[in-house]
Amino acid sequence: MTESTYITYSLENGVATITLNRPTVYNSFNREMALALQQHLRTCANNDTVRAVVLTGEGKAFCAGQDLAEATGPESLEISEIVVQQYNPIILLLRQLNKPVIAAVNGVAAGAGANLALACDIVVAKESASFIQAFSKIGLIPDSAGTFFLPRLVGMQRASALMMTGDKVTAREAVEMGMIYKTFPEESFAAEVQALAQKMAQMPTKGLAYTKQLLNKTFQHSLEEQLKHEAAYQQQAGQTLDFKEGVEAFIQKRQPNFTGQ
Repeated sequence: MTESTYITYSLENGVATITLNRPTVYNSFNREMALALQQHLRTCANNDTVRAVVLTGEGKAFCAGQDLAEATGPESLEISEIVVQQYNPIILLLRQLNKPVIAAVNGVAAGAGANLALACDIVVAKESASFIQAFSKIGLIPDSAGTFFLPRLVGMQRASALMMTGDKVTAREAVEMGMIYKTFPEESFAAEVQALAQKMAQMPTKGLAYTKQLLNKTFQHSLEEQLKHEAAYQQQAGQTLDFKEGVEAFIQKRQPNFTGQ
């Protein structure tokens, strides 16, 4: 694994918590942090004891996007190369990870930081958090799949306005427009995130993975094509041990004990 002080990682009770750890620069990405995040996501994908992932930030911010000091330094890569080498792999790893990923947005999420959150399966935020498509403020275009996910979440007109104006969206507004799932008060945020993550870790992991794979494909397919894919994935889900356990628990009127198998 790529070792870095810029990412902290823990695994407890099936929940892997990945924390962006550059709080003095609002957890903005340098190359080391981006590559370390990629490696931690690969580790989560390959570790069967990981049943859910939480992605969050240390300190007051979730992530302020790219560290511009590094991106504009004398030995820096072209902006396009930074996107290709650092951000695009992260987004693909998040979407291909066959486990639920929760973005726990603890503060401002700006630029690539905002779009990193929106690429996750479930986004929750502190009531004081905010989201900013900050790219237009420095003459860039939204990357990290922002132009893919945001229009699908909030509609083309609103996505266009947010990306072109760079206006701040409060966490409450983000919920109202369908950008994120829920907000939690400051004092209960950590406990609420942990409860949600534990719930996801105790769910039928393969069934959730099949659901995620179907959602990844839904905008590519016609209705007829999506129905065929649903049938194929349902066949796979029906062969899991968790399906058998779920049915037995339902008949016996008890809580199921899913193992992710």
